[in-house]
Amino acid sequence: MACMAVELARKKARLEDGAGSSSNVVSFNQQNFEQLQQDCLQNGSLFCDPTFPASWDSLGYNELGRNSSKAIGVEWKRPTELCSDPQFIVDGAKRTDICQGELGDCWLLAAIASLTLDHQILNRVVPPGQSFTSQYAGIFHFQLWQFGEWVDVVVDDRLPSRDGRLMFVHSEEGAEFWSALLEKAYAKLNGSYESLNGGSSIEGFEDFTGGIAESYDLQEAPPFLFNIMRKALRLGSLLGCSINISNSRETEAITPQKLVKGHAYSITAVEQVHHLGSPVELVRIRNPWGQVEWSGAWSDNSPEWTGVQPEERSRLDRPADDGEFWMSYRDFLQQFSHLDICNLTPDTLSSDHLHRWSYSEFEGVWRVGSTAGGCRNYSATFCSNPQFLIRLQNVDDDPHDGEDGCTVLIGLIQKDGRRERRFGRELNTIGFSVYQVPDQHRGRSNVRLGPDVLLRSAPAVRSRTFINLREVCDRFKLPPGDFVIVPSTFEPHRRGSFILRVFTEKHAHSSPVEEDVDADIQERDIRQDDVDPHFKHLFAQISGKDSQISAFELQKILDKVVKQRSDVRTNGFSLQTCRNISLLDADGSSTVGLLEFHTLWNKIQRYLGIFKNHDSDDSGSMSSHEMRAALAEAGFQVNSAVIQEIVGRYADSSFSIDFDCFIGCLIRLEMLFKMFWTLDKQNQGRIQLDLQQWLCLAIN
Repeated sequence: MACMAVELARKKARLEDGAGSSSNVVSFNQQNFEQLQQDCLQNGSLFCDPTFPASWDSLGYNELGRNSSKAIGVEWKRPTELCSDPQFIVDGAKRTDICQGELGDCWLLAAIASLTLDHQILNRVVPPGQSFTSQYAGIFHFQLWQFGEWVDVVVDDRLPSRDGRLMFVHSEEGAEFWSALLEKAYAKLNGSYESLNGGSSIEGFEDFTGGIAESYDLQEAPPFLFNIMRKALRLGSLLGCSINISNSRETEAITPQKLVKGHAYSITAVEQVHHLGSPVELVRIRNPWGQVEWSGAWSDNSPEWTGVQPEERSRLDRPADDGEFWMSYRDFLQQFSHLDICNLTPDTLSSDHLHRWSYSEFEGVWRVGSTAGGCRNYSATFCSNPQFLIRLQNVDDDPHDGEDGCTVLIGLIQKDGRRERRFGRELNTIGFSVYQVPDQHRGRSNVRLGPDVLLRSAPAVRSRTFINLREVCDRFKLPPGDFVIVPSTFEPHRRGSFILRVFTEKHAHSSPVEEDVDADIQERDIRQDDVDPHFKHLFAQISGKDSQISAFELQKILDKVVKQRSDVRTNGFSLQTCRNISLLDADGSSTVGLLEFHTLWNKIQRYLGIFKNHDSDDSGSMSSHEMRAALAEAGFQVNSAVIQEIVGRYADSSFSIDFDCFIGCLIRLEMLFKMFWTLDKQNQGRIQLDLQQWLCLAIN
């Protein structure tokens, strides 16, 4: 319950003041850089980070663990102990500032290298003004995007070293330390240095920009990729390309036409020119080395340029020998192997000349027993997965394939995979399906799609594959209309947290699909004359002289009744359930009179019928995934958040719900709704309580 309160407080803060947005960065581990720096300056001490100490835990857990041979001789040293004049950045951040050490995080280094190509983004990730002279207190900070939030990560400058040299990322300039400290901040964010072993540069791209990345194999380039690239640049996206290598010896090997293998290039322009009157598609590419350029067709001094009109040559701003060059799109597909496009969120871009994506982002969870439904292969549970609506109303301007439609990028990220490696937990296999909303539900955002749609109609589109990566991302062209995205793990009963992101070229409404929380509690007015004489006689025998049934007596009655039935499974009614039932009394006595018992008895008979309807295998218990539908039949409309809490409270270890727990849940829900309605006099959907009132109600 305390954990739930923390999560509610966090979400409330995000809604009220935009905590975690690019303009309101969250302090990671609640460490405020300015305050910590000031405290150290006043005390005359150097910062030592208690949340990421200079110890084995920060280094690793297996290959870099305490007893590992790779960790022998490790010393944590500050830059001032490694050289006489340490510098944070020397003459601007450059690609050569990033040299790999003993850690297998070349994917991260490629992403850090890309930062040096865009100083606006670099200054966001690496806040300027940090140094080893002015205001130096052994503390530095970096801003990173992590699963939907921008966080400010504080680190001390004690770095792993061996024999007086940095073990991991370092600069060719021996006295420059910004890249090593950035790597440490990223390691802290993910739990340890070892957690950074292995990955894709796309992951780093996204965590440095907050964008959503697409990846293309150029040997299987889709039609109209040239137009996709051109449009991406108009939207401010970052484009990178590379040539695959077959072995480590080919790393940074230079081809006969002066292209570098296994090396990250950036794409800076995509244009069409007329060569001798015929259109030619060109791509402008930059080598971050600032030298070593393509020497084939359309290179700086190639004869092809003589066939282009002077005004068009001038428009293309042909560069000198500075590492930037043009090549034909056809040669680009033949020479390069891989293309990455990192599409940026609107708040990342400052230029008014760029178009911007429309962007939505949602948090979600797959919780075992309630929302971890698995893929469509598992029809019994698939419909319990989270659902998200996207409403597409306007088609793209200048569609890349010449056909009207709405471009949609959908990215599904599972959270905390690197942090949980040390506990032996592997990434889930994830994917998503997209269904068109039937006409009768169009325009509504509070109607979940059920089995009649999800199991009886094919999805409009789906992710290319289910895969155990941090993120699955795909681009689609859809017609205007309402669609529901269903993200899931491949198998059911796999827990996890995720972020779903949706990019569209035109504005699109997006939201979680959840029913409004409500209840239709039907109560019939019963008078003494309505009660059957036989029932009165039975009640008199049970209740005794006071004509009232206490919670203890009620427990004995209900246990005796259910023991006579072989079609329901129960461990007996708990005293707490019977106390909750007693609280439904009309006079506040916490005991049940004749009319109240008659109402209760009819209610239990009705709930028994509902329970049997949803006991699909006649086992005498009900799967927790059936709980939403069973509650709806009983008159209770609840959303996923409530379902998750109900399952956590009432399901057993195999995520089954027996009859007494089912009755206890429904009675408890009825009581909570009635309490809320009593206090919500203005029918506003919210109530305000002081501490005493809250405690009294919660204890009930």
